[in-house]
Amino acid sequence: RMAAWRVLKAVLVDLNGTLHIEDSAVPGAQEALKRDELRGAPVTIRFVTNTTKECKRDLLERLTKLGFDIAESEIFTSLTAARNLLEQKQVRPLLLVDDKALSDFTGIATDDPNAVVVGLAPKHFHYEMMNRAFQLILNGAPLIAIHKARYFKKKDGMALGPGPFVTGLEYATDTKATVVGKPEKTFFLEALRGIDCAPEEAVMIGDDCRDDVGGAQNAGMRGILVRTGKYRPADEDKINPSPYLTCENFPEAVEHILQHLL
Repeated sequence: RMAAWRVLKAVLVDLNGTLHIEDSAVPGAQEALKRDELRGAPVTIRFVTNTTKECKRDLLERLTKLGFDIAESEIFTSLTAARNLLEQKQVRPLLLVDDKALSDFTGIATDDPNAVVVGLAPKHFHYEMMNRAFQLILNGAPLIAIHKARYFKKKDGMALGPGPFVTGLEYATDTKATVVGKPEKTFFLEALRGIDCAPEEAVMIGDDCRDDVGGAQNAGMRGILVRTGKYRPADEDKINPSPYLTCENFPEAVEHILQHLL
């Protein structure tokens, strides 16, 4: 189906929808993650997330409160990827991100902006702010989307992601955004940076068929889709190639990895 598979060296795990939904853990997820066969195996675990609602520190705090044993160094977020890009481009962004995410951009100059960065920022998605972003882009400012997710799962149901707002700016300005988060191939490769691991030696577990599984498989990894979070029946038919595997939940995905991939 793709490049020849090699020995598994890395497991990438999505967070919201896969390990937890807002402030509730997916049943059994903490125990599955703590399994000695997994944590003691010669594989690197990375938690990769498109969340832009909070900085990495707050995210780690939330996960720790839920009983997950995760180190900050194991988390790779689209905010980190966006910050790396801003530093490379040496631009001053208009940051349309949640206030809780701002600390991940500490030290980045934002006065007299000459770039637009869009994350999930419900408070900023109003006419005046969108119009300001529109005018900057019309005058040549690059549009950087932290990700373009259509929607995500909240306790009270599905909610709009930043994707529709990015697409609106693209449409109005006749430009294309640079996307840094999932499902971009660069995001997955960046998550593996620093690990001696080729994409064919990695597997990704997530609840978003396109962004998690499709993105990982396009980057050369295996993708395991879980039927939690934003999963909807027949999601697995929405990508080609279809997921390497579909599991009920994260604990079942871990069981498969232990039985068949390690």
